[in-house]
Amino acid sequence: MTTSALPASIAAAPSASLASLMTRERWIEVGRIVLTGAVALLYWRNLVPIYALWAAVAVGLYPLVKTGLKDLFKERKIGTEIFVTIATLVAVVGGETVAGAVLMVIILIAEFIAELNTERARASIKSLIGSVPQVALLREGGQERLVQIAEVLPGQVVLVRTGEKIPVDGIVVGGGGAVNQAAITGESVPQDKAQGAQVFAGTIVESGAIDVQTEKVGGDTIFSRIIALVENAESERAPVQKLADKVASWLIPVVLIFLIGVFLMTRDVSKVVTLLIFTSPAELGLATPLVMIAAIARAARSGILIKGGLYLELLARADAVVFDKTGTLTSNKPQVVQVQSLDTAFTESDILRLAAAADRRSAHPLAKAVVQGASVRDIEVPEPQTFEQLNARGVKANIEGRLVLVGNAALLRESGVTVAATSVQGAWTPVHVAVDGRFIGIIGIADTLRPGAKEAIESLKASGVKRIVMLTGDNEATAKAIAEGLAIDEVRAGLMPADKVEAIAQLQRQSYRVVMVGDGVNDAPALARSEVGIAMGGGGTQAALEAADVALMTDDLGKIVAARNIARRSYRTIQENLWVGVGVVHVLGITAALMGWIGPIQAAFIHLGPDVMVFLNSVKLLRVKIPGA
Repeated sequence: MTTSALPASIAAAPSASLASLMTRERWIEVGRIVLTGAVALLYWRNLVPIYALWAAVAVGLYPLVKTGLKDLFKERKIGTEIFVTIATLVAVVGGETVAGAVLMVIILIAEFIAELNTERARASIKSLIGSVPQVALLREGGQERLVQIAEVLPGQVVLVRTGEKIPVDGIVVGGGGAVNQAAITGESVPQDKAQGAQVFAGTIVESGAIDVQTEKVGGDTIFSRIIALVENAESERAPVQKLADKVASWLIPVVLIFLIGVFLMTRDVSKVVTLLIFTSPAELGLATPLVMIAAIARAARSGILIKGGLYLELLARADAVVFDKTGTLTSNKPQVVQVQSLDTAFTESDILRLAAAADRRSAHPLAKAVVQGASVRDIEVPEPQTFEQLNARGVKANIEGRLVLVGNAALLRESGVTVAATSVQGAWTPVHVAVDGRFIGIIGIADTLRPGAKEAIESLKASGVKRIVMLTGDNEATAKAIAEGLAIDEVRAGLMPADKVEAIAQLQRQSYRVVMVGDGVNDAPALARSEVGIAMGGGGTQAALEAADVALMTDDLGKIVAARNIARRSYRTIQENLWVGVGVVHVLGITAALMGWIGPIQAAFIHLGPDVMVFLNSVKLLRVKIPGA
């Protein structure tokens, strides 16, 4: 699978201006509408002959006939355009020429508004395509020169100053500054970037200046990949959208047969034209696409990339969420959570100080956690006189004339140190510390719960999710310690990737619609097996964009809740469009027409109501308050 969605910087430019959307073709369309309407009004006031009205109707019908015939012969589909053409011709032939002209003008206005609103929702997204700099300030050999972005190669260094956009994906190798990453991650607060930090093309240096060593350029950057995904975002249509298209395809022939029957019984052309107006399936075609575009765009503002409408609907209807543990519910950053002294001659601070001194030259994750633990406690760490890394054991170092061992129990035993029983919980990884042959203490290290995990799970349950499951390859004690207090319904530990897939399949056999949340790399099989796969931290990994249906551009569990809320709101909006904007109004209109309460012209104006309702109800997704979005 591939993730398809929209970049997030539309938050900065939520909609395009009307002037920018009014292309030459659209001005021609406006002229056509005005001409037809004006001639109809003049004819109604007996100021122009019938021939002028026929000519105006022909001008107005041209784009409808063109589009309708194209759909008919190329896609074998009878669309709204054919329906409106038939209605207009029936009105003209039946002597209701003014009504036919008004009907056509109203339909043209409705379609114009629909197209304009749809394009407005897309425009703020499309504008991003040109927002990456096309030139870069290349720094090499002590010189700086401006080059086209296509000339920049991986490994070369580009200089980006305050107010400029970063043209490449890369690593900061010099300078420092605050970077606005909203275009990629949706973060509203600029992030400080120093040497070694990752930066992305399309983001803005708001203060400072940085030297960026290029890793990816042009179409390979995260930003460009997102843009490519944007262009296909609408191809994955939701089931409700497919249903609407299917209903429209068989509704038109049924309606035509019904109208022929009405005419044969009443011989009333005016009534047939009125019924034609209210039986038009135009809103069925508008009820879902605009909602999907608006919802995907709204999600992108928060750094949530959604493949298409299909996954919006599936996410809205999901009733089980499965979480990976490491890197999803936890931050995957081991931290010191306990220091236990086993020798009265050494305090907890002494133990952490000596262990950090021994570990400061080690690259092992647990060693880094020990050093970081001393740093956050403001413990001054001395430099070791000697240092030796022992694979699968730990480190041996000479600190201030003392021989310090830091590692697992096997390291101490092999060095002749007696290892006493400890009270460190099984959910923590114990780091043993010995000084001059004496076991002095133990440091407990654990992966910490990701901020907001508890709130996210509570919000998911409040939204209707019936089952929350955690899957992990870690041991059961660690898994249960992480799950404690999180309102998780089931914990499965010690799983291989294939076991995670089977766990999801079991839930699906129990009729659950499953969302899987993982890191997008190790969990790729499980992401693919679930109805909706959500990858955490998609801004940093290509695998996240390719393995999941939804990618979160930051490691914020609250984004899952936001995605769910947006999906549910969009699904509800589609139902409102179909049942209220289409069903209720059209049923009332058909009833009024059959009873003879209204004629064609009144029907044409009333028909504009559901069109406007559908447009406004759909576009409001870009503005309405949605929790988390």
